[in-house]
Amino acid sequence: MPITCFIRYEIDPIQRDAFREYAGNWGRIIPRLGGRLLGYFLPHEGTNYEAWGLVGFDSLADYEAYRLRLKNDGEAVANFQFAREKRFILREERTFLENAA
Repeated sequence: MPITCFIRYEIDPIQRDAFREYAGNWGRIIPRLGGRLLGYFLPHEGTNYEAWGLVGFDSLADYEAYRLRLKNDGEAVANFQFAREKRFILREERTFLENAA
């Protein structure tokens, strides 16, 4: 069953550009490692501290295999490190969704 990993980020609104760079890096990494990037989104109007990422997988098992590949990929590890060093992500939550229609 296809699933979507919905990631909700609480970000430092002063560091929008850093989050944009982080998301752009995932735009190259995720497809190479087996995920279907549906998009990363920054707030445009309204709440300025929430951002989202959506990544599709054919199954939860495919997601788990993807997570293992992430841990061993130099570019992915560097992107995680970039986020830790800059501290623009204050909180991150993942929810797994199934298609309803």
